[in-house]
Amino acid sequence: MTQTICIIDGHPDPDPARLCRALAASYAEGAISAGYEVTRINIWELKIPHLEKNEDFLTPPSEPILSEREKITAADHIVILFPLWLGGMPSKLRAFFEQAARGGFFVADPEKAGNWPRQMMAGKSARVVITMGMPGSVYRVLMDAGSLKALERGILGLSGFRPVRHTILGGAADVSSERFHAWKSQMWELGHSAA
Repeated sequence: MTQTICIIDGHPDPDPARLCRALAASYAEGAISAGYEVTRINIWELKIPHLEKNEDFLTPPSEPILSEREKITAADHIVILFPLWLGGMPSKLRAFFEQAARGGFFVADPEKAGNWPRQMMAGKSARVVITMGMPGSVYRVLMDAGSLKALERGILGLSGFRPVRHTILGGAADVSSERFHAWKSQMWELGHSAA
């Protein structure tokens, strides 16, 4: 049974009215009601420099990333929520993952030369929640859910998260009150079951 959940709210806008904020809060409420410990990483609160040199991957990041990624280390399950921007995750969230990956955090050198890199997140599970203005079916079919696949197979898959599940919430640009509450209920249920 999952004991600790880390929720990463990947929306870079600090406006508390953002949909991702409400969905993250509902997931947390459901998880806490089931007895799980919940930590949060709020991307909008962090100053995150962009990675500029390949050599930087060899060294640990500076604060606040160093402390924030400890929440991922302590978690059994992570939840990543973000709005789809230009077909992908917001650049600030991407910058967070690049900085967090430094120093072998997600993937480390193999124990023996020629072996696959070590998956430092093995034993953890993940859920990705993406909101978007377009219909979810358009994202899945016409866009092939490219950014979701890149995240699931890249950062999460390579580092050992399993299983990795996802929720695609399309039509978020003009969501009705009824649908908004249905999405919040869905997040509460997912949090309650740590799925």
